[in-house]
Amino acid sequence: MSHPFRLFSAILIAASLAASPALSASRIKDIVEFEGVRDNMLVGYGIVVGLNGTGDSLRNAPFTRQSLEGMLERMGVNTRDANINTKNVAAVMVTARLPAFAAAGSPVDATVSAMGDAKSLQGGTLLVTPLMGADGEAYAVAQGTVQTGSISAGGASGSSISKGVPTAGRIAGGALVERELGFQLASMGQMRMTLRNPDFTTSRRIAEAVNRQFPGTAYAQNPTIVAVRPPAGHDMTAFMAQIENLSVNPDTPAKVVIDEVSGVIVMGEAVRVSTVAIAQGNLTIRVQEFPAVVQPAPFSQGETVVVPQTQVDVEEEKGKQFLTVRSGASLSDLVAGLNALGVTPRDMISILQTIKAAGALQADIEVM
Repeated sequence: MSHPFRLFSAILIAASLAASPALSASRIKDIVEFEGVRDNMLVGYGIVVGLNGTGDSLRNAPFTRQSLEGMLERMGVNTRDANINTKNVAAVMVTARLPAFAAAGSPVDATVSAMGDAKSLQGGTLLVTPLMGADGEAYAVAQGTVQTGSISAGGASGSSISKGVPTAGRIAGGALVERELGFQLASMGQMRMTLRNPDFTTSRRIAEAVNRQFPGTAYAQNPTIVAVRPPAGHDMTAFMAQIENLSVNPDTPAKVVIDEVSGVIVMGEAVRVSTVAIAQGNLTIRVQEFPAVVQPAPFSQGETVVVPQTQVDVEEEKGKQFLTVRSGASLSDLVAGLNALGVTPRDMISILQTIKAAGALQADIEVM
C-alpha cells in the first residue's frame, strides 16, 4: 500500500476512533446556541480620506463626490460649483458585529470595504461613521486608520503586483458602542437552546442531562430546540452558567461528505454498507501522431510530402478482482477494502456514489 493510501486510511480510521462514544462527550454550550445570546450585524456608509492618490475617481464615482461636497458643506465649505479632482478620498461601506450584552462605550472591530474604483485603502482614515442595525437605529460609531495588511507596487510601464486585497481592511477596536440592546437575560422565565446539528437523540440527551442535575427543568420541544426553566431560587444567568458545562454525547447521522474539488472524503462512524461486490480498473487509451516524410522516386517529377501516421495503444490494468463487502461493514472495513483495490481518493468518490446508487450505502452523501 502506497504512502498516500496509508495516510488517507489512517486519517479516516483515527476520525472513526475519535468519534467513539467514550470520547465524544461535549459540553452543552459547544453544541447549542442560546436564545437571544448572539451577535447583531451593523452597517454604515462612510468616507476614507488621506489616501496616497489611490482613492476614487470622482468622475466615475458620483456618490463619492456628493458625499465629499455634503461633508464639506456641514463644515462651512461650499464646493458645489468647484472642480474637485482629488484621488485621496474613497467611499466605503463599514460593517461590524455588535456582541451580545455589549455595554455603551465598548470597542468592537470594524471592517471597511471600498465601493468605487479606489485602488487601495492602505493608510487612509475613516471619518465618523454611524453604524446601524436592521431596525435603522444607530448602535455604534466607527472612526480610525484603516489597515489592509496587503502589499501592492507598480511600475511606469504599467506592470504591477499585489498581495492580499488592498480595497478592504479593518480598524481594530475602531467602533464604539453607543446604544445597548437592552436584553434582560436574568429576568427571563424560559430559555430555548437551539442545536447546531438538529437531532432527536441529541436533544433528548440534553434534556436528560439537565434534568439529572435539576429535575423537571428541561424538555425537548423538537430535534432543534430544548427549552429550560430555572428552578426556584435561581435566576436565568446563574442557571445557564451551571448547565452549559454539562457533558452530553451528541448523536451523529450516517453521512459521507465529499469535496470533489480537492478529492477529500470524510465518513462518519455510523456509516454502514450492505453486502456488495466492487471491482475497479483503469483503461488507458494512448494516441500518438508520427509525421513521416515521403520522397518521390528519382526523375518521377513528384513532390516531397509529409504524411501523418497514427499509433493507437489500449492498456487495461489486469489482476484486480471483485472486492466483497459483507452486510453491516463498518467504516474501517470499507476503507480497508477500498485501499486493497489500490484506488485513489478521487476513484473512491466515484465508487462511493456508485455504491449509494446501488442502495448498499446506508448513509447520506453530501457533495460540496
